[in-house]
Amino acid sequence: MNFIKKNWSGLVLAIFALVTPFSLLYANGDTCPPGTICNPIAGNGVDSIPALIKMILTGMLQIGIPIVALAIIYCGFLFVFARGNSEKITHAKDALLYTLIGAAILLGAWAIAQMISATVLSL
Repeated sequence: MNFIKKNWSGLVLAIFALVTPFSLLYANGDTCPPGTICNPIAGNGVDSIPALIKMILTGMLQIGIPIVALAIIYCGFLFVFARGNSEKITHAKDALLYTLIGAAILLGAWAIAQMISATVLSL
């Protein structure tokens, strides 16, 4: 049991490495010929790497934007509950700064992906 507790991340990676090839081979059931590697997410309209990146970024934005909004609301509560305590106000300012940096990274990644996608598609 100690071995599993110490090396759980390596075990998860090993299981993933063993299961992934089989899931790719038999992803589409009868529509994929035996012995060939099939696209497991082809049914979602993803047939290229740019489409996959766009789908991943869209999912990240759909999850990340509500989290950013909740984090900003939480920072507002930190400011209200600080009640003039300089330590708590500093903590609230830091939390707001890190929240805004995270939001900028999230939206910046989306903007960069859109620019790269537009450039690649125009070539």
